[in-house]
Amino acid sequence: MGKNITALVEEIAQPIVEDMGMEIVEVKYQKEGKNWFLRVYIDREGGVDLDDCTAVSERLSEELDKKDPIEGAYFLEVSSPGAERPLKKETDVEKAVGKNVYITTYAPVEGEKVFEGTLNSFDGTTLTVEMKQKQRVKQVEIPYDQVASARLAVVF
Repeated sequence: MGKNITALVEEIAQPIVEDMGMEIVEVKYQKEGKNWFLRVYIDREGGVDLDDCTAVSERLSEELDKKDPIEGAYFLEVSSPGAERPLKKETDVEKAVGKNVYITTYAPVEGEKVFEGTLNSFDGTTLTVEMKQKQRVKQVEIPYDQVASARLAVVF
């Protein structure tokens, strides 16, 4: 198989989700215990509810049955990404400016590989994160190509 399962499922799901006025945030295919789970996370401005998830699940399930891209049994779950939404694409990062983020990098940046704070700006190549550490505020510039993972962070 030329493409991996998550890419194939995203290709199948994309037109369905877009037709319903939503976007795909992430697709995961993972084994838990003896079972395989195909998880599709969807969202839209203002959020999604259970009815949205059910509608996408029904249409996607029909398409997956027709195209049958996955060998063996699996459970399909369609849900919201929740409060700690992953930031997968540049547009996700752009929308997160002004919000709290949690970022890990491939290699150390200013001696660190984990950054949590407010995303102050993103110009397409560099993220500027403001972190509060021990009563002081520190601005860190992180090259976008060094970001291993990024997500929104909940602050308590």
